[in-house]
Amino acid sequence: MSLDLLIRNASLPDGRKGQDIAARDGRIVAIAPAIAAEARETLDARGRLVSPPFVDCHFHLDATLSLGLPRLNLSGTLLEGIALWGELKPLLTHEAVAERALRYCDLAVSRGLLAIRTHVDICDERLLAVEALLQVKKQVAPYLDLQLVAFPQDGYFRSPNAARNLARALDLGVDVVGGIPHFECTMAEGAASVTALCEIAAERGLALDLHCDESDDPLSRHIETLAAEARRLGLGARATASHATSMHSMDNYYVSKLIPLIAESGINVIANPLINITLHGRHDTYPRRRGLTRIAELRAAGVNVALGQDCVMDPWYGLGQADMLDVAHMAVHAAPMTSREAIAWSFAAVTETPARLMGLEGYGLHVGAHADFVLLQAADPIEAVRLRAERLAVVRRGKIIARTPERLTALSLDGRPACLDPADYAPP
Repeated sequence: MSLDLLIRNASLPDGRKGQDIAARDGRIVAIAPAIAAEARETLDARGRLVSPPFVDCHFHLDATLSLGLPRLNLSGTLLEGIALWGELKPLLTHEAVAERALRYCDLAVSRGLLAIRTHVDICDERLLAVEALLQVKKQVAPYLDLQLVAFPQDGYFRSPNAARNLARALDLGVDVVGGIPHFECTMAEGAASVTALCEIAAERGLALDLHCDESDDPLSRHIETLAAEARRLGLGARATASHATSMHSMDNYYVSKLIPLIAESGINVIANPLINITLHGRHDTYPRRRGLTRIAELRAAGVNVALGQDCVMDPWYGLGQADMLDVAHMAVHAAPMTSREAIAWSFAAVTETPARLMGLEGYGLHVGAHADFVLLQAADPIEAVRLRAERLAVVRRGKIIARTPERLTALSLDGRPACLDPADYAPP
């Protein structure tokens, strides 16, 4: 058997050790110990973790890397970030949006991030960002899967032309219906927007992903409407509630009713820990709320919960580096959820879970899947999250497209430097 790529002696996220992974014509053709074959390129994993690529199911690519334009968010709040973005929108050019997005995509690939769902603002009458990101989507397709959400940042009803512009964006080829019910003028209009957007998604056969209850207000309960409407229209896992931070502030009795409804509806929930814990609780003194949704309780009810990056160096967040292990690492601390099982879950929440949420074809480590994977300087998913492991090699369709040198790491549980081959370790 002649191969394009053969990875030797890999550890897999499911616990298998000493596995070889064979790739030909962009697909995985075999996974087994000691595959007897020649390959154009061979990569020795030396027992390190080979994972399917990282997936970010919630991002804002039209705003990324725009930090400081036209000014900084001095309060650090969500609402000032939205106001600041409103000041920046008239100044945007097609070329600038595309250039920043392409730079971010290059950074993402170097971090093993090969699929992104990005919300794109459709309230600009020019649909400039939509057209720029549709162009970017085509440009990056050979090395990164980009999924676009038509996002009425200023409110589906609150913004005069949002309804028409959302339809225009979907007609141009945007993939997913978006919304922001908590930013409408009233709770009633917010609920009405959820119904309208769910019906659009159902009529067009599209997925739906709403910024839902991104608020510290415990009375922001649009996720209840979303779950009910998704159930009524049969949207199920095609519907997603992003953020859902108001759940952090809701009383436990109401949540005891809400979470079973969410589970029954089959919708997904996306938490964005880096952004949720920095934008929210800004009006608190002490005790100060973290703002992160109830990840553990949602998981316990069987809800599909994924983790997103949300922002990198934009009006809402001045940090970030396209690293989904940063996201998983922060979720473990902020939730908090520090059991071994929960840490392993956080790794899945930035790989397999968001891939399933986005409906990515051919994703995973199995025969027939796309030959897309990341070699990590870690022994297993828990160590990868703990160390925010280096991405030693990134593979797309059976070709190595990025490499990063090893770095010195902290000690593993057995006292050796983590991730180093035992043959390379000589105790002092």
